[in-house]
Amino acid sequence: MISKEENELLTKTDRGTPAGELIRRYWQPVALAAELPPGGAPLAVQILGEDLVLFRDDQERIGLLGIHCAHRGTNLSYGRIEDGGLRCLYHGWLYDIQGKCLEQPGEPGGGEHRDQIRQRAYPCIEKGGAIFTYMGLGEPPLFPNYDFINASPDHLYTSKIHHDCNYQQANEGNIDPVHLSYLHRFLENRNEPYRGVRGAAESHYNLVARNSTPIIDVELTNFGVRIYTARKLEADNFYLRVSYFILPNLSAFPGQTGGAGYSVNWHVPIDDTHHWKYSFVYSAGAPLKKDVVGRERSELDPTYRLARNESNRFLQDREAMKTKTYAGMGTGFQAHDAFATASQGAVQNRNDEHLVSSDKAIVAARKLLKKAIQEVREGREPPHVMRSAEQNRFPHLLVISDMIPSGDWKAYTRNLEAEARARI
Repeated sequence: MISKEENELLTKTDRGTPAGELIRRYWQPVALAAELPPGGAPLAVQILGEDLVLFRDDQERIGLLGIHCAHRGTNLSYGRIEDGGLRCLYHGWLYDIQGKCLEQPGEPGGGEHRDQIRQRAYPCIEKGGAIFTYMGLGEPPLFPNYDFINASPDHLYTSKIHHDCNYQQANEGNIDPVHLSYLHRFLENRNEPYRGVRGAAESHYNLVARNSTPIIDVELTNFGVRIYTARKLEADNFYLRVSYFILPNLSAFPGQTGGAGYSVNWHVPIDDTHHWKYSFVYSAGAPLKKDVVGRERSELDPTYRLARNESNRFLQDREAMKTKTYAGMGTGFQAHDAFATASQGAVQNRNDEHLVSSDKAIVAARKLLKKAIQEVREGREPPHVMRSAEQNRFPHLLVISDMIPSGDWKAYTRNLEAEARARI
């Protein structure tokens, strides 16, 4: 367990809080690109406790500004896109994407002191089907050069899901290997090739169900925590999964593409008790079968909320629990995970938790976060903030879902890593 004070250290993310200041040192997704089409309306967003407006100007440049006009506080998300910026409906004040006030049309000469007005503004980048922002101090770092974020549209599926809990406890669900054998278990045999495992003739659904007591080990990397999960199966073979916690608020794991790519869940605080999970499904090989990938997200409504939620007890079906799925909450992992993490409470009381040996990745991630928070407090730059092209390379972010013979799975991973480095 951790103390109430430590828990608040990791979960409170408003401006000025330790975790909030840490997360602001990294680029964060603020919306899906599809939510802000060219010529579309401004979008009201909340991130890290701040109310902001996201817009494309009439030259399709992206701006992210404080949502309340600097004049009398009117909501700018209702404004007009014109004349190189976003114009407030109340008195016509016009702001560009840097937050500069271009016009105060009700004032003589268009506003004698308009150059002194600066609306809060954050830089934005559009990548990988999402719009990202940097909300920290000083010059933004390099945008992380992850393979998935640079993939062509036919190799990447991007979506998001609203979660009724803080960002941290949901991200910890990604780095908990044992829950795959229970929460996501299918009671009927499932051999979907899209969930394939390299070196195996069946899908990971079946493999994780046959061994619910995996060997788990962790090691630190320069960007987070590498997690080894080895399940011993027949004929002295092991099903090896290698996944990651990535500073400060995302995880990478085999996901829907099995060994042919990976998935990323990027958990972005809305406030201290709600967050958006941005999901990226990446195929390194063949183009994605997006109809299959999208099947798990078919229960989302137009506002990216799950149809299965606490208000309807996740539509749990007790009859289905007998023959179909362990949880009885349909076949979509997204609803399973939302249940498991939100039902802990919006902010789990970690004084009451009892961590065990299989939670070692969670322990390692918490320690790493606390260390990074302390570095920011001391005026230093935290890990995984890239300032050079050499830093911004990740051949060691090697997600694995393979059947391997008995032996040293760390050595197996390092051999694959050496091959990846040689290809650069």
